[in-house]
Amino acid sequence: MAPRKKGPLQTVQKETDDIKKRVDALVRDVNRLGVSEGTESLQRCSELQNTVTATLERLKKLTKAEESAPIGNYEQLKRDEEERLRAQQDRLKALAQKLQPEDNSTEGEEDSAEEDSEEEDESQEEDEEDDVHNDKTKEDAADDEVDETAQNYTARKGIRTYVALSDFTGEEEGDLTVQKGAVLRVLQKNEDGWWLAQDAKGNKGLVPRNYLKVISPHDQGQDTEEEESDEEQGDGKKIAEDKQRTLQNWDTIRRAVTEIDATDVLSAMGAIPPGFRTSTLSRLLEEGTSYRASHYIQPRLSQSELCFKDLQMDPDTGKVHSRSSRVCLTVTLWSCRMIPPPGVGLQVLSRHIRFCAFNGTEVLSNIHTVRATYNPTSPKTWSFSPRMSNMLPCLLDGDCFIRCDSDSPELGILFELGITYIRNSTGERGDLSCGWAFLKLFDENGALIPLRTYELTVHGGTPYEAEADADATSTKRGTSTGVLQQMLLSRKLPKLIVKLKPPKTRVREQLNLLPDTITGCLSTVHLLSLYRQLLADALLLDRVTMQNADLICNAVLATFPGVLDQSDLMDAFRKLWTESESNLKRSEKKDITVLKKHFESVYMSGVFPLLHSAEMPVYFWADENTENQRARLIYSPEHKISRETMLSSSHTHQAFDISQVSYDLLTSAWL
Repeated sequence: MAPRKKGPLQTVQKETDDIKKRVDALVRDVNRLGVSEGTESLQRCSELQNTVTATLERLKKLTKAEESAPIGNYEQLKRDEEERLRAQQDRLKALAQKLQPEDNSTEGEEDSAEEDSEEEDESQEEDEEDDVHNDKTKEDAADDEVDETAQNYTARKGIRTYVALSDFTGEEEGDLTVQKGAVLRVLQKNEDGWWLAQDAKGNKGLVPRNYLKVISPHDQGQDTEEEESDEEQGDGKKIAEDKQRTLQNWDTIRRAVTEIDATDVLSAMGAIPPGFRTSTLSRLLEEGTSYRASHYIQPRLSQSELCFKDLQMDPDTGKVHSRSSRVCLTVTLWSCRMIPPPGVGLQVLSRHIRFCAFNGTEVLSNIHTVRATYNPTSPKTWSFSPRMSNMLPCLLDGDCFIRCDSDSPELGILFELGITYIRNSTGERGDLSCGWAFLKLFDENGALIPLRTYELTVHGGTPYEAEADADATSTKRGTSTGVLQQMLLSRKLPKLIVKLKPPKTRVREQLNLLPDTITGCLSTVHLLSLYRQLLADALLLDRVTMQNADLICNAVLATFPGVLDQSDLMDAFRKLWTESESNLKRSEKKDITVLKKHFESVYMSGVFPLLHSAEMPVYFWADENTENQRARLIYSPEHKISRETMLSSSHTHQAFDISQVSYDLLTSAWL
């Protein structure tokens, strides 16, 4: 089902905003080009005046009963919109007088007076048929010029051509019925997902955005260039080039129909709910390491690039200087309920939540992933941190932490519920977002919100588009909005339950040794803090000078960040660390020098050999075969890789690379 449309008053408000933008653009063009070149500007001004008049008439006819949801201060909002439209109307009248040629000013005043008199008394039109006929002839000619001007104007504004992915039948007045493969021009993109489009016959109406696929701008550019070249060529070549251009247009449409997004196909097939989208955070993770923990664990340079911003040494203790951050919290994922499942055509490989620091426009931290456990008897419920007899893997651990030093007033936590799937028919893999939720961490006064359990509504779509329903069955157009209906509806909405807590004293001390901005699993904090201590020793104590940027021979510093991005190797490291730490004395557990040496010993003996073993498959997200093969090499005694097996003649290993044992400060540190 397509997304819901806004109410009539909200639609008029959106149109008023668009009119104001167009008037502002017209005023800028007039100031730039001058009055001497105002023919085109005058036509645009006339078109905008007609639009304002039509919008005012429609606004006057609106009633509160037409709204799909109750709106407070309805009459006041209508008066405000009318005042906004009147203001734009006055601006256009003043601009039209400015653009009117001097020698025709009297004639223009007479024409405007005639138009006013025609609006006031329609009977005069019947008495003066000849004058009306002449006026209509002039108006038709003006409309043709306005249409040409509008086409040029929309081309400058970048109006793009789209093709319909499937049939859509309009259900309400103002909807545009289209057939699959129809070519449409999108005139206005509304935030609610309903776009104003025009078909080849000139019919205009609203069409859901997920029914449309954009035709490549590159192809449009080619078409425009060909049209310009056609005008310059002779009549003999023009026919052949027109035929060739027609074939190219059909090739463009055919490509647009065949090369469509997987979500568009699945949505049209009904395999996924309409609120599902291609995962935004998964796409960021695939772009590189910029949004991974391996990047954020590295030291951050100051603005001068002469020292480190978040890595300083305390001269009194010889430890990393503790740094507090604006946000330093533990986040516990409890459960998700009423999450719509995908259709039968998809095999789900993973259900998970990805979260990060977010300010409404950009991601401010690394993206941390927690996999959910799924019970077939409750397909709409996700849970986290299952009970296990052994150590709980990082990937399943719902106890997490977040640190962020951004001063944005809109700072919060973005949660994206996602699935990794494979299509049964084609074997194609992909990542979908089942919805998202945002928890703002600071109130209007800039104070931190109470640390408690929150029940967050999961919205469909993406964080960058208007809020959509994650499941079409939860809300429908025209649904009653009574109190009882709203109470029943709220129980069917997708929800995410999370709990915010302040970290314990010991954990807080370890978190303050980490970078100012980072997220991760709470069970790995002690290992991350030790790595930062080793990093400080190598960069702040052992370097000859602070300006020295030579390679540092240290395999732990060079390879540990990569282990952070492979959860199974991180679990192996935690397991080995726990077993070996139990053999330390109580005094040794408090000695930072002993702990650092122990960290290096455990890592080099148990994790480093696995990281560069030729038998170890490359880490691949949500692939069961790869995960099983890696688990056998990590935990099976007969397949266990150690330094002794690496030195044996029967062992095969990767070719040596200098990056395995050398830490490059120039490529690791970031601004």
